[in-house]
Amino acid sequence: MDVTNQRFITMGELLLRLSPPNNEKIRTTDEFKVTYGGAEANVAAALANLGVDSSYFTVVPDSSIGKAAIRYLRSNDVHCSPCIYGEGRMGIYFLEEGFGVRASKVTYDRKDSAFAKYDFKTIDFKQKLKGFTWLHLSGITPALSKSCRELILLALKAAKELNITVSFDCNYRSALWEWQEARDCITEYLPYVDVLFGIEPINLPGPDGKDMKDGLTMNPSYKEQDRIFRALHAKYNFKAIGRHVRYVHSGSENSLKAFMWYDGETYESKIFRFSILDRVGGGDAFASGMIYALMREMPAEDIVNFAVASSVIKHTMHGDFNITDDEESIIKLMNQNYEIRR
Repeated sequence: MDVTNQRFITMGELLLRLSPPNNEKIRTTDEFKVTYGGAEANVAAALANLGVDSSYFTVVPDSSIGKAAIRYLRSNDVHCSPCIYGEGRMGIYFLEEGFGVRASKVTYDRKDSAFAKYDFKTIDFKQKLKGFTWLHLSGITPALSKSCRELILLALKAAKELNITVSFDCNYRSALWEWQEARDCITEYLPYVDVLFGIEPINLPGPDGKDMKDGLTMNPSYKEQDRIFRALHAKYNFKAIGRHVRYVHSGSENSLKAFMWYDGETYESKIFRFSILDRVGGGDAFASGMIYALMREMPAEDIVNFAVASSVIKHTMHGDFNITDDEESIIKLMNQNYEIRR
């Protein structure tokens, strides 16, 4: 299916990213590379580069930094007319890019940002979402403030009234909030969600019908993942569920595969092994790839492999965004035999 009949919008905090060049550590560098990103912005930019009509809603400071951040999104064909210039500061994160046995490290500096402090109850979300066909949100936003939790719930309720497809990436960040708090909050959102990415930190049903205390292993078997997906679908009637599984060989080399629930079945992707230039945004590239493939109504096995291939390609690019403007390059990668026999 052609994606030109789709109008996509996402909402979240846009961040200034500062990273030492050449895999240096913050303690030893005397300069930083500047770029911009954020979970939701990364998805919008990836879809825009693939030709989807993509919009982004955020609040940034009315300053040169805020305007530069919005300009960066616009340079990737993302519509930013829903955005608000407000009072406050720009959220920042510092990235030390890993190499070899040294893993990458993220340090947040985003407390009391213009986005986190904004009063979203003043916004008419039905009006804001009018005319859109797909809304994407993530679990990072409600971790930022009470107002941001209200933003998510208000947007979800408006989308439901407008019959908009909703995708939600759980995106748990332990640096932003506690597990129990995140689980209680995100579980409240699930009845409004059509497409779910990630399954932590929500309540997962165990084989005995009770909630699992320790969650699901990071490398589940097909049988166990299928059981979880079926139970979640039975409870929430999701259209699709996707989660990727990462194997870390070193800070510079990983493998990825994914599981997806779709149309009554669980599908498992190929395994791709690859070298890493920049890992940040890999999960968002997986989400955008799956959203795009769902919009295109690809066969189920192609949907999950397209999503993983999108993430793999993102790992070869500096910055948060997956700037791939040709779906054929992703399809070519996903059709190659990158599977590791185990």
